[in-house]
Amino acid sequence: MTDTLKKAFRDEARRLEGIDLEAYRQFDKDPCEPIIGLGPRDAPIGFFGRDPGRQEVKWGEPFIGSGGQKVRKGLYQHLYGEPLPDFDASREVGRRVFWVNTVPYKPTGNKAWSMAVKKRFQPLMAELLVEHWQGRELITLGREAFAWFGINQPREARQALEAFWSRGDRFEASHTTTLVLDDKREATLSLAPLPHPSPLNQTWFKRFPALLEARLKALDVASRLG
Repeated sequence: MTDTLKKAFRDEARRLEGIDLEAYRQFDKDPCEPIIGLGPRDAPIGFFGRDPGRQEVKWGEPFIGSGGQKVRKGLYQHLYGEPLPDFDASREVGRRVFWVNTVPYKPTGNKAWSMAVKKRFQPLMAELLVEHWQGRELITLGREAFAWFGINQPREARQALEAFWSRGDRFEASHTTTLVLDDKREATLSLAPLPHPSPLNQTWFKRFPALLEARLKALDVASRLG
């Protein structure tokens, strides 16, 4: 991430109400520092989620808490054919892919950021996806992460996203969408949605590991990550 883009994130964060300042104080972290685990710029595969939680603040890395660990366990098992041995290994395997959220700051109470906040940060997050990452295939986690790709986009794009989400095979099929920046720069992305891996998501929680493995196989992640 460039210094200019990081400054833009920090400037927006200073004006943002609803950041969980207590969590940042507890771990002696700067609440204006965005939690973005970019990984290699040329990482072929990325994961896109909702927003960071308490463990993400503690470690300064996205997808490191309970939900993220479920993703990292699946990724490790897929790459190495054996169970994830420990927390350090989960951090290490995560450095091989791209990680990003709708808003890179922990909200108070872990409630999803409002649409107004997501719209404020969308240009910055879109800049990351279009210009600072060379991959074009994203596994999105949960409805809010998938629907984010319609924010500040043409109505046709939003309608296509909504129609895809209503499909019964949405967790097996992929959806192609074009992300357009304010200055008309753009990138065409392939979105592979999955349910959110939270244990609160009773409908899909037990099925998540198998759905993730199927996605990783379909995207040929093992051979592409070498």
